This record gives sequence, C-alpha cells and structure tokens, in this order.
Amino acid sequence: MTVTEPKPKTPPKRPRRERKESGFVAFRTALTAWLSRPLASFHLVLALTGVITVIGIVMVLSASSVESYNPKTGSGVYSLFVKHLVFVALGGVVFWLGMRVKLERIRRMSATATVVCLGLLVLVLTPLGSTVNGSQGWFRLGDFTFQPVEAAKVALAFWGAHILVIKYNVIHQWRHLLVPVVPIALLMFALVMLQPDLGGTVTLAVVLLALLWFAGAPKRLFGVILAGGLAGVLVLALIAPYRLARVMSFLSPDADTSAEGFQANQAKLALADGGLFGKGLGQGAASWSYLPNVQNDFIFALIGEELGFIGCVVVLSLFAGVAVVGLRIATRNIDPWIRIVSGTLTVFLVAQAGINIGYVVGLLPVTGVTLPLISYGGTSLVITMLIMGVLANAARHEPEAVAALRTQGPGKFGRLLRLPAPDPYRPPATRKGAARTGAKAARPAPRAARPAPAQERRRSVREPVRRSAARTSTATSRGAARTTASRGTRSTANRRGHW
Repeated sequence: MTVTEPKPKTPPKRPRRERKESGFVAFRTALTAWLSRPLASFHLVLALTGVITVIGIVMVLSASSVESYNPKTGSGVYSLFVKHLVFVALGGVVFWLGMRVKLERIRRMSATATVVCLGLLVLVLTPLGSTVNGSQGWFRLGDFTFQPVEAAKVALAFWGAHILVIKYNVIHQWRHLLVPVVPIALLMFALVMLQPDLGGTVTLAVVLLALLWFAGAPKRLFGVILAGGLAGVLVLALIAPYRLARVMSFLSPDADTSAEGFQANQAKLALADGGLFGKGLGQGAASWSYLPNVQNDFIFALIGEELGFIGCVVVLSLFAGVAVVGLRIATRNIDPWIRIVSGTLTVFLVAQAGINIGYVVGLLPVTGVTLPLISYGGTSLVITMLIMGVLANAARHEPEAVAALRTQGPGKFGRLLRLPAPDPYRPPATRKGAARTGAKAARPAPRAARPAPAQERRRSVREPVRRSAARTSTATSRGAARTTASRGTRSTANRRGHW
C-alpha cells in the first residue's frame, strides 16, 4: 500500500501594486485627449498668433526706442512703437475678417485679387511708387507705406489652389499642371525683380513650389524648377554688383567686416553676447545703432542678445508649432482647396521665418526678409495676420469641428468673435458638360489600344445574351419553369431585336 505524499501548498500570490503613472505619461495622455477635441486646431492657431504677436510688440519696443528718437524732427522714443501698435490693431481687424469671411467667397475673389495685385506690381514701377532701401516696391500714403508684393503672395496662393483644384482630373498632363499658374507666377517674379526685390522673389517662389507640391505634381518637376532657380539666382547675382557683394560676403564673412558683411557680423556678435539667458530686455547693445535696421530684418539677433539662447529656442518652438498646426489643418480637411491653401500658407510662413533666421545666424546670404509677426513692418504684419486668420477659418472647417459647431453651438470664442457656423463640405456635382470637357481635354488613346470594330460588334451581341441568361436563371430559382427551347428563343429574339 503506497502512501501518497501531500502536495506542497503554494504560497498565496500577493496582490500587484498598481503603478502610478509618471508625470510625463499623465501629461502625454492629457495632451493627446486635448488634441483630439474638435476645435483643438482652432484654439492652437489663436494661441500661437497671440503669443508671437506679443513677443513682437515687446521686441519692437526694445529695438526701436533709440532709432525712433530724433530731436530734429521732434519724434520721441515711442514713435515707431506707436506706429507698430497701429499696425497690430489693423492686423487684428484683418485677422477677424479672415476668420469670419466664408472660404468659398475668398476662393471666388481670388482671381480678382490676383489681377489687382498684378496691376499694383506694375504701378509701383511708375513714378507712383516710392524707393525704400534701394527698392522701388512701395506706395507711400503719408507716414504709412504699402508693399504690394506681400499681398501678391497670398493672392497667388488662393488663385493657384483654385485653378489646380479645377484641373484635378487632368493635372497629370504637363500643360494643364503648369498653365496658367506658372506663367502668372513668372510674370510676378519679373515684376518684383524689376524693383529689385530678391527677398520678395524668393518667397514668391516658395509659394509656387508649395502649390505644386500639395497639388500632387511629379517630383521630377521640382528638380527641374530648383535647377532653373539656382541658375537664375546665379545670373542675377552676377549682373548686379550689390548682389554679388552680398554673396561674396556670405562666402567669406571675415574678409570685409565694415562694408557688406557689417550687418551679418554684428548679428553674430549680438547672438554671442546673449549667452544662455540674455542681458535682459532693453539692455542689448544692438539697439543702439550697432546693428542697423535691427527692428526690421535682424530682430532675431536682438532676441538672442536680450533673451539669450532660451529666447531663441522659444521663438523657434513657436514657429515649429505653426508648422505642425498648419499641416494638421491641411491633413484633417476634406475640401481639396482648403487643403492646398492651408499647406501652402503654412509652408510660406515657416519658410519666411527660416530664411530670416538663417541669414541672421550666418547660414544664408542676407536677403531682407522680415520675421513674421515679430519684425517691425506694416504690410508684412497685416498680411501675416490675414494668413493666420484664414488658417483659423480653415481649422473650423475640419469635419469634426463642423459637426461640433453645428450641433453644440459656436462656443465661447465663436460667440465672442461672432463667427458664423461653417457649412459642411459638399463635393461638386458631376455634370455631363464637365465630363465631355474632361474627355476632350484628355489625350486620345493610342490607335493600337482602341478596340476593333469587329470586337465592338461581338461585345454588343454578347451583352443582351448575358442579360437574358441572368434574367432566366433568376426566374428558374423562383420556381418559374421554362424550357431550354424557350430560353434559346428568347435569346435569339433579343439578339435580333438588338440588331
């Protein structure tokens, strides 16, 4: 008789302690939940616009106080700052209009706006235009100036997206892809270069490339355009002595630090003096005429001197946020025109900021492009506020945002700003005329790919037989008895009737 040994008792399992989420994980979860809200893109555009504009107001006050003081003319230390506040107020009105006006109306007005901008670019070359810093690209209205090339960039983005959306079905053909958008853009380039304004031409080229990219142009086209653009820049640099001097000073910045390379070297010195945390607001030496036009094109150098490396990182992060939010708006919309416009305007703003920061830190030649929403400049500031308003309007046209605004009401900001509820996107109805037009526009098929007449006749004979057999099988499954002879008779009758 065998004795079974008792099985050892397993110790009871201890209850697992629930791990507390770390602060980073909790923050990421809360941020993901907030970004999934319907109006997150709209609120982000409002926040980014407000923060960057406030930074610009503070830095313009710090940069312009010394230069604006002129006892001969009686202007005080706040004259340029007050004018900048006027531009900010006007830009706020334009920002609100960009949010309130329906995007469909903006699209309908894009062709008229393009024609008007072309006319202004022609008129500015006449005696009606004024010369500022060697470029005849301004209209002077008393103490205020207007630069038409800034408006032309936005008009080209709106109208180019409209044309490319209309030609979507035939955009794979080169002549429909390039005409008429590229010829009109080249005309704008020529008019701007006659001023001359290399910075305006470069940013216009960025708008054109972004339009073609978001419209789905083939990648080999961008290689051709970039090669032609580099050749054009080389030719323009060689035929103008001052442009050649800028290029040479960029290639060898230490060769002549008192002429063409003076601003670039002073900007680097200002960035180096700032250190990690900067000297403090109003304590920078760059605003005391050590760096000319610091409130316009080189305000990022003053940010580095007074706010240090931390201030520069904050500004770069804000423009990176503009890039992320703008592309988020473009990808979350289903209207093709809104998608192209949002992507193009976002690339334009971020590229302009990148060009400005690039030549301040010495990575690019000096081209005279302002830092959006931060630099002193009336036309650039107002047009940038318009672009941000259009992006906010596009954010409210995301499908989830449209559903939330039409079911739950306009929300706090909508009621405060009196914004109308956006209309849901409705794709255009297919018309017979449009189908015929597309068929005419498409290239005819090769002769070898066309079906022969005999094949067409055999296909027309088989079709009624196939339909008759389908009807016959359906009737048989329902219990309706038909003989094979009757089916053959019906098929023959159908064949005779077709012929």
